[in-house]
Amino acid sequence: STFDVLVVGAGIVGLAAARELIQRHPSLSFAVLEKEKELARHQSGHNSGVIHSGIYYTPGSLKAKLCVQGAALCYQYCDQKGIPYKQCGKLIVAVEQDEIPRLKALYERGLQNNVPGLKLIGTKEIQAKEPFCRGLMALDSPYTGIVNYKQVAQSYAEDFQEAGGTILTDFEVTNMEMAKESSPGSEDGLKHPVIVRNKK
Repeated sequence: STFDVLVVGAGIVGLAAARELIQRHPSLSFAVLEKEKELARHQSGHNSGVIHSGIYYTPGSLKAKLCVQGAALCYQYCDQKGIPYKQCGKLIVAVEQDEIPRLKALYERGLQNNVPGLKLIGTKEIQAKEPFCRGLMALDSPYTGIVNYKQVAQSYAEDFQEAGGTILTDFEVTNMEMAKESSPGSEDGLKHPVIVRNKK
């Protein structure tokens, strides 16, 4: 088989990249190669599932911007595709007096990063939200959530295939090399000069 573009690895990053590329360049032929028999078998299917809100990153950094923007896009995508998620929020709790200045600094950082809904709460509000939690003050981040990223990856794969992309599983890439000459009977000559081989 010949393709214009190959993406190696059908985890969430590979599938998201392939999905985006095929949407931007529908006239090209695309394939995703995956060494396992199923998609998102490794990190994508075994992570914490947290949709991070972007509190911790340095204000103005690309990480901060992409985390906040990415969370919004993740919720939007899940809503469009009917993928269940829980916007459960998160409390970051100060249990000692000397932790309060750091908590307030984290709050300021979150505000600078445009994290939605952040607020500082006291002991009574902490217990109202989390009855078994004890603390002097907490940073309440209601925008933090959880989702099954394996389901998100599977949905990206479906989008990719519906757009005409091919996914080849059980295809462990072992070698990539430049073709020295076109293969016999090839009509496109060296239009596809990279040969990708698997164990077979």
